[in-house]
This record gives sequence, C-alpha cells and structure tokens, in this order.
Amino acid sequence: MLVAVIGLTGGLTGCSAVGPSDGLTGNYSDDTIAMIDSLRESIALPKDAPNKIELQNEAKQKINDFASRYRRDTNVSNLSSFATMRTALNALAGHYSAYPNRPVPPKLQERLEQEFKQVEAALRRGA
Repeated sequence: MLVAVIGLTGGLTGCSAVGPSDGLTGNYSDDTIAMIDSLRESIALPKDAPNKIELQNEAKQKINDFASRYRRDTNVSNLSSFATMRTALNALAGHYSAYPNRPVPPKLQERLEQEFKQVEAALRRGA
C-alpha cells in the first residue's frame, strides 16, 4: 500500500521541477510545520463543509509538492522526521484518493495527530 501511494503522489506531479509557485520556502523545518498546520485544518473540516472537496484537493496537491521537493534531498530524506511525515502524508493522501466524499475517520485522525507530534518533536531535536 505504501508503495502504491508513493507512486500515486509521484505520478500526480510527474517529472517536472517544483517551482516557486508550490508555496514552499525550501526550508524543510518551516515547510514541514506549515504543512502540518495546513493538514490539521483540512482534517478538522466538518463533513458538510461547502468547500470540503476543494480543500481536500488542495491538501493532496500540497502533499505532492512537499514530497516532490524533499524526497530526493538526502539531507532531508534521511531524517526521522521526514520518514514519519512521509508515512502520515501517504496515509492521508490515500484516504483522500480512496474516499473523497468521506471525512477522515477518528482512528486515522488520532494516528495522524500522533505522527504530527512525533515529527514536531523530531524537528525540535534536529532529526
């Protein structure tokens, strides 16, 4: 499953270079914190939010942009924070792709929050 989602995120972005329009600064720590904040908002959307699908699609695009920028950077991709973040991103992207009309289930929300906290702690340690 992990390989399929990684393939999906890579397939959506193609081989094109990530440009400045991706909203990322190039500072891994800052971009990761901003990504976590953005995804927390997306996850917390009520199921009847009028722009839920649009915001989920935006979240998927941000996930793709983040993965495209940092997965080949060996200074980042070897960090424990990146491995945990990638796991969380794959889980959320997989849910949004498989169940676009369903809210993120509580069990997955709890898991994602736990992983986000692990990433934040690892970033504070520089890992």
